[in-house]
Amino acid sequence: MKTISGNIVDLLNETIFPGVIHIENGIIAGIERERYWFDSYILPGFVDAHVHIESSMLTPSGFARLAVVHGTVATVSDPHEIANVLGPRGVRYMMEDSAGIPFTFAFGAPSCVPASNFETSGASIGVAETEALLTGKSIGYLSEMMNFPGVINGDPEVLAKIGLAKRLGKPVDGHAPGLRGEGLRKYSEAGISTDHESIEIEEAREKISLGMKIIIREGSAARNFDTLYPLIAEYPDHCMFCTDDLHPDSLVKGHINALAAGAIRKGVDLMKVLRCACLNPVMHYGLDVGLLRLHDPADMIVVDSLDNLKVLKTIVRGQTVAEDGASRLVHRSTAPINVFRASPRKTEDFHVRRRSGAIRIIRVIDGQLVTDAESDAPAVEGDAVVSDIGRDLLKIAVVNRYADEPPAVAFVRGFNLKKGAIASSIAHDSHNIIAVGVNDEMLCDAVNLVIEKKGGISLVSEDMKIVLPLPVAGLMSNEDGYDIAQKYGRLNMLAADLGTTLEAPFMTLSFMALVVIPKLKLSDRGFFDGDRFAFTELFV
Repeated sequence: MKTISGNIVDLLNETIFPGVIHIENGIIAGIERERYWFDSYILPGFVDAHVHIESSMLTPSGFARLAVVHGTVATVSDPHEIANVLGPRGVRYMMEDSAGIPFTFAFGAPSCVPASNFETSGASIGVAETEALLTGKSIGYLSEMMNFPGVINGDPEVLAKIGLAKRLGKPVDGHAPGLRGEGLRKYSEAGISTDHESIEIEEAREKISLGMKIIIREGSAARNFDTLYPLIAEYPDHCMFCTDDLHPDSLVKGHINALAAGAIRKGVDLMKVLRCACLNPVMHYGLDVGLLRLHDPADMIVVDSLDNLKVLKTIVRGQTVAEDGASRLVHRSTAPINVFRASPRKTEDFHVRRRSGAIRIIRVIDGQLVTDAESDAPAVEGDAVVSDIGRDLLKIAVVNRYADEPPAVAFVRGFNLKKGAIASSIAHDSHNIIAVGVNDEMLCDAVNLVIEKKGGISLVSEDMKIVLPLPVAGLMSNEDGYDIAQKYGRLNMLAADLGTTLEAPFMTLSFMALVVIPKLKLSDRGFFDGDRFAFTELFV
């Protein structure tokens, strides 16, 4: 029998007491109270209530190896990204890679594959495939229902998927940025239980008033914590924390522990914060994760104080998986799976012929998934519309990775590149190739580096060409997570040397193709108006 001593934080009863936890065969076999206080505290482990593991560029086993260092013992993991590339086969890959890892991966059945009919994906998941996934014991919920117009307008396939989850007693996750009023009421009444896309606090309060849980997000590109954290004090039973999309360099630095510590620093009551970080996700999703109760799985963390929550030790099923800032999980590699059919491109493929009038422009908002829409006079050379560095007017392109089709080309502001180009096969949600650059030559070079490796992120300038291969579905690496984090961090620094002022340029680039988020985006099929939910023209 194994014992752990410390000041035990009992979230269910909101008490703290000195004690000893007895662990036998991975289960809490006994809890004894002690008379004297200890120097450390024992808490339930942290849970990320909504994350796409694929966005870490690591496989599930690689993600867990880094996350346990920060006290994370479980994730509510939506395999939506790999499903858009490989369908149910991709979901099975995620489950197989995570098998046997001392970490709880709660996978959902992706609800929107493809995410929309306005882009080319590698697979589709219909009602029959959704039912096959949901009836499996390893799938605990229906993943985020991004097609909120379909819910509101009664799309039969959308309602059928929701109906399956409700019949099986499994939660339905939401995704409804900016949705308010009658539309939100219909969305909630359809059975949507959560939302992680709230931008304004009043929007989030309205969703809570309709019975939805708000998952407060702080990822690598989308950051809503500073706006939404007051909800924790107001509605502690209705809030959770998530990262949604977290790149490897961010994961090395921290995870849900950082959000919890940040809320405590802002003066939010400790018990309310820990309820959001540890308890609420377990209860909402019915996770098989321990909460420091007798006969629970022995999942817990030891921290040095209740102020900064510095994690000293992480224990999953009674096994110490991280201690003193080092992971005890070993790296393991799996054979990659992929779909990548694009052929190398030529510079003239990115040519935009001059026409009269102004052009529409995507305006990036750093730290947000939404964009603004602008218009301006184009920069012209001969018969071509080109990038204009002086006005931060850069060409952006999306190239179909599943078939050889002409690229879609538009213009974007906010990247501030002064030279070179960057590209990625991580392009939400269908994961075609997306690139931004100062001229057609650089744009083409960056895209071709990704095509050559059949997936990855790349950076080019006059004197360098660098690519980080992502052989698993063009989304993930099966190399050591700490090495990937270092390589990715270097690419971000080199992108800053090219002039970008964005905090996470590659992550931001990946969301410029996410057509279900307003206002202007670019898919492989063309320029898209997310407010009207319809294609639009480049020229006004």
